[in-house]
Amino acid sequence: MDFLPTAIPGCFEIKPRVQEDERGLFVKTFHADAFRERGLAYSFAEEYYSVSHQRVLRGFHFHLPPHNHAKLVYCLAGEVLDAVVDLRRGSSTFGQYELFELTAKKKNILYIPSGLAHGFYVQSGDALMIYKTTTLYSPEHDAGIRWDSVGINWPDKSPIVSERDHKFVRLAEFESPFSSAP
Repeated sequence: MDFLPTAIPGCFEIKPRVQEDERGLFVKTFHADAFRERGLAYSFAEEYYSVSHQRVLRGFHFHLPPHNHAKLVYCLAGEVLDAVVDLRRGSSTFGQYELFELTAKKKNILYIPSGLAHGFYVQSGDALMIYKTTTLYSPEHDAGIRWDSVGINWPDKSPIVSERDHKFVRLAEFESPFSSAP
């Protein structure tokens, strides 16, 4: 696995090694030792998947302390424009975002440390996203910021967004409980 640092500290785009032959392909999406060696979270508590249709925008989501978590996400089918926003006070990239194209064809993976908000926009007909999190889901700690408050020029000015996601506070109004590591 190749861990490519991003502009946001602690966030990595991961390029797995792909073994392909006449039968098809084999992809290792996680290896605890590779994460441990880089000082990244490697003990995942839950795994989810979502199927979303074209023009759907999900996000920006995160869990508040003490149930905050790191995430590992990838697109198993389709294509998404994935985004993370740094919510860690004191971080050199606080309030900034970074975009990634996660696709089944590329087989790339995104490691999102605690303190970053996550969202994505579906560019293909449908997209199957896999998420691993380091803490269990806690409804009381499930939170977010508005998808249109970060300054991202999304491919669609009026995407399909859940009522819940529309009701999140704007980034400028969010009082972040996250801080960057000393």
